[in-house]
Amino acid sequence: MSESNTLKVAFWGLTVVLLVLIVGAVVALAALFPGSPLIALSRWFLDTLFAANTVQALWYVTRAAGLVAYFLLWLSTAWGLAVASKIFDPLLHRAFTYDMHQFISLLAIGFTVLHVDVLLGDRYLPFSIAAMLIPFIAPYRPLWTGVGIIGLYLTLLVSITFYLRRWIGQKTFRAIHISSFLAYAAVTAHGLMAGTDSPLWTTQLMYAGTALVIVFLTIYWIMMGLQNRLSAPVVRNNIAESRR
Repeated sequence: MSESNTLKVAFWGLTVVLLVLIVGAVVALAALFPGSPLIALSRWFLDTLFAANTVQALWYVTRAAGLVAYFLLWLSTAWGLAVASKIFDPLLHRAFTYDMHQFISLLAIGFTVLHVDVLLGDRYLPFSIAAMLIPFIAPYRPLWTGVGIIGLYLTLLVSITFYLRRWIGQKTFRAIHISSFLAYAAVTAHGLMAGTDSPLWTTQLMYAGTALVIVFLTIYWIMMGLQNRLSAPVVRNNIAESRR
């Protein structure tokens, strides 16, 4: 992957994350400084456009953002496994697939931040900043909300290594990247056990279908790795014999 491609992915990914953070910041300021003229104007705009003055409005936003964040994290995990297994190599340039993996990860983080941040302004069940950052102290289903927070931290750790790969080395990068499996498992458990929409059969079907894809791609990745390890000595022996 060239340095220019890395910079482009970082620029667009961080731009999307920044836009999501701006939306979240407006919501947070509205909760902390409800009398500000700028916040009053923002409230009027949101109330007019999205009927955000209802008690359920921000709850709808956080549910929607959470489902989108989960889907993007699943897509990032599945895409990463496909890249590691070289599934895309006959069809797409490897640099593109790597850049896309990085971009999807940044999108997932952006929507996760939106999913969490809007809870500051929720009037039905407000969250404090501490409850959003410290696992297992949230007022709503603290165990599974805490598992989701841990999943977010693991996702951030994995995403940061994209930019530290040159300094930490390939082995460390791969070792840290393994924690993406834990991040996906934590976020899936959070969605199933803490998600308001989890009782719906459509949501359960989504979680089951996406999880099966990850299981299949993980098994395929492991089998490909074993096959490469077993075939490596044979290839080396053939090369050595051809040089005699």
